[in-house]
Amino acid sequence: AETGTFAEVLLPAGITVGIMLVPQGMAYALIAGLPIVYGLYASLIPGIIYALTGTSRQLSVGPVAMDSLLVAAGLSSMAISGSENYIALAIVLALMMGAIQLLLGILKAGFLVNFLSKPIVSGFTSAAAIIISVNQISNLTGLDIPRNNRIQNFLSSLLTLESNIHWPTVIMGLSGILIFVVFKKFKSRLKIPAALTVVILGILAAWGLDLEANGMSVVGIIPEGLPSFSIPKVDNEVLADLLPIAMTLALVAFMEAYSVAKAVEEKHDYKIDANQELKALGLSNIIGSVFQSYPTTGGFSRTAVNDGAGAVTPMSSIIASLLIGLTLILLTPVFYHLPQSILAAIIIVAVSGLIDYKTPISLWKVHKLEAVLLLITFLTTLTVGMVEGIGTGVVISIVFLVYKQMHPHFTELGEVQGVYRNTSRFPEALIREDVLIVRFDSALHFANHRFLHKSINGLLEGRKVSTVILCAEAIAYVDASGIHSLEGLINDLEKRGIDFRLAAAKGPVRDVIKASKLIAKIGKTHCYASIKNALIDMDNPGTLGDNVRHVATQTEIKE
Repeated sequence: AETGTFAEVLLPAGITVGIMLVPQGMAYALIAGLPIVYGLYASLIPGIIYALTGTSRQLSVGPVAMDSLLVAAGLSSMAISGSENYIALAIVLALMMGAIQLLLGILKAGFLVNFLSKPIVSGFTSAAAIIISVNQISNLTGLDIPRNNRIQNFLSSLLTLESNIHWPTVIMGLSGILIFVVFKKFKSRLKIPAALTVVILGILAAWGLDLEANGMSVVGIIPEGLPSFSIPKVDNEVLADLLPIAMTLALVAFMEAYSVAKAVEEKHDYKIDANQELKALGLSNIIGSVFQSYPTTGGFSRTAVNDGAGAVTPMSSIIASLLIGLTLILLTPVFYHLPQSILAAIIIVAVSGLIDYKTPISLWKVHKLEAVLLLITFLTTLTVGMVEGIGTGVVISIVFLVYKQMHPHFTELGEVQGVYRNTSRFPEALIREDVLIVRFDSALHFANHRFLHKSINGLLEGRKVSTVILCAEAIAYVDASGIHSLEGLINDLEKRGIDFRLAAAKGPVRDVIKASKLIAKIGKTHCYASIKNALIDMDNPGTLGDNVRHVATQTEIKE
């Protein structure tokens, strides 16, 4: 469905993102404590390298607010902001960060993003979209509101603000948003990209009406000249000090970019490669550093604008980077009159599409624990920070995973028309008073073997049972702790005069039982291919052939 000619799709999307990168790159450079021209340098080469090596079609790589803040936080104690030494450290930091990412990609460490589950990505991207949007209120209203990545601090600044709203700026920004709404409604009829139209009209209005003279903020003068090629150099002693900062940036930037790319991937139904993303981001930072770029990664707002403008291939990122280069050389006067409120309108409309309303609602209906995980990730990102939001989400998801492994699904089984079902779901299931049939739906390992033992003992309380049958069809693996636990369970049952039988064990589990000598404890004649066979042999000993009973021959049966 995403079709169109180069002129209809790729060129407008690239130009729109390129236009956005000019003031955004300068702003992020100031956040990082660097001269504004370094924000443009960081918007030039990394975007091209990623477009050639990355796997996301819409991800736009360049300077971002979070990484800029991390750069400033890490380097502020090592050099004076804006000094030559500070600039050199920032460039070397990009080189080190890129090298770490490239190494992780080569080592196939992309599995790290497996910890970024759907609830984490949804909560993180929604909160980040809100943070980005509210930080555009200053550009949309003309109010001098300090940029903040914590919503409560931003609201506090807004409530204590004494300056007045600049209504021409508000009208300009709201007009831009209105144009987007109109274009969305008549999308099938209007072939001109909305973002590009808004930018052109904004420049013409600001220039024709001389709105800058009336107090409206515009992009203004942009420094000229392309970055020169040079290999960054610093003392070896400084490298050791930069390493922790570089490692933190490498991981945070990767997770940030991957979460954005993942959100866009799901929207357009294609697949990205986590390991190749690491390599691509690493190469972008390494090659970018020799052209005076500081650390970069995939950006939320740029990617949203790129996607919203209709980008379907990485070519739009190359066009955006080329526009940055062209701007540095020739086009600075063209963007001088571009109102900041127009850029704010573009960003707000674009990132609003990243706010996910459907996932939390559906999760609450089906998986309440994952809905809680999403909410915690969302609130932490919104109130504490983006890095903390991702980190908290990952830690809690691991805790949930460990908890589930420690308390897997365990149930008693009863017969329903010849099939053995969960008695809690099928109350009509027939249960024999002298037999306890249970199923354990997990690998049996060090984290949950006590849970199995405790669960069986709990069901035996108050019952006169002569036989316990463990249905092992859902047990894919048994470790040393699991073997030891089964031995202890059998011993305990024997002391109470209760017989133990194993049914429907998979081949790998049978192999472990045989190799561990546990078979001697269970007994070859107490292992069965099914629950039905176990019951038949219990009621009529010797009626089954060895080929359906013994573990020794079960290893030859194909699963």
